[in-house]
Amino acid sequence: MTKFRTFLRLAPLALLAGCVAATPGDDGDLRAYYRVAEENMLAQGKLRTDVDPADAPFTYADLEKDFVRIALYDEYSVRSGRFVAGATPALLRRWESPVRIAVIPGASVPASQRQRDTDMVREFTRRLARISGLDMRLVPESQANMLVLFMDAAERAQFAAGLQERFPRVEQAVVDAIGNSPPNTFCAAFAFPSDANPGVYDFSLILVKAEHSNLMRESCVHEEMAQALGLTNDSPTARPSIFNDDEEFAFLTLHDEILLKMLYDRRLRAGMKADEVIPLLPEIARDAARALGGPN
Repeated sequence: MTKFRTFLRLAPLALLAGCVAATPGDDGDLRAYYRVAEENMLAQGKLRTDVDPADAPFTYADLEKDFVRIALYDEYSVRSGRFVAGATPALLRRWESPVRIAVIPGASVPASQRQRDTDMVREFTRRLARISGLDMRLVPESQANMLVLFMDAAERAQFAAGLQERFPRVEQAVVDAIGNSPPNTFCAAFAFPSDANPGVYDFSLILVKAEHSNLMRESCVHEEMAQALGLTNDSPTARPSIFNDDEEFAFLTLHDEILLKMLYDRRLRAGMKADEVIPLLPEIARDAARALGGPN
């Protein structure tokens, strides 16, 4: 899976060659497609759910390096109305206001699944709030500045069609990415900076495809919500981490929690450049690691 952001973050498949013979053509096929993808990743030892694995030690220096790559770079940019891959330097971005989250299920999602999805998002919201210190909680849609969508293909297209009418600031590239999401995109996050400060987020959309299993739904929520808070990139050397395209880990790890705590350290400010941030990282990394249990 890869990530994609305007922050948009997409997740393409990591499949064994030849496991999926054709692009799925309908929702039933898409569910089967994702089921095969998940089975293949699990067979390869991916999508691990351990938070602090003994076989993946990391150091303070790793945290500093990974923070720079993950928090101070974008993986995708918008060019000619389309998202284009390529890491580019970015300002430090984060939320400075309360984060109010609404879970928006499509009509295709059964009531029992809606409840499970909502409970899972609520539980993870509490975890993110504890780590970051942000004021975060679930609210009705009319009060929300972060929408977490669980929708199938038809519902995604319908939602995208009315997106700019509801949210005029949303670019066409985002509309297209939601409404025409290819099968090899598992989920996506889109975070938007305020008009007053390009380093401050004040609105975000998170898309989780309703065709996924519970494991992949939760994996998507973990990564997309964390990235929508400002950990916007991936690194091939970050381990143990969900911010790595190798998909070894399905859920937020201790390493990732420390990066998030670093991001919301009071010594940093939204909008800072890398040369302002980097000298502060040794002390910030150590303080964050010690607060959460430290490198293993």
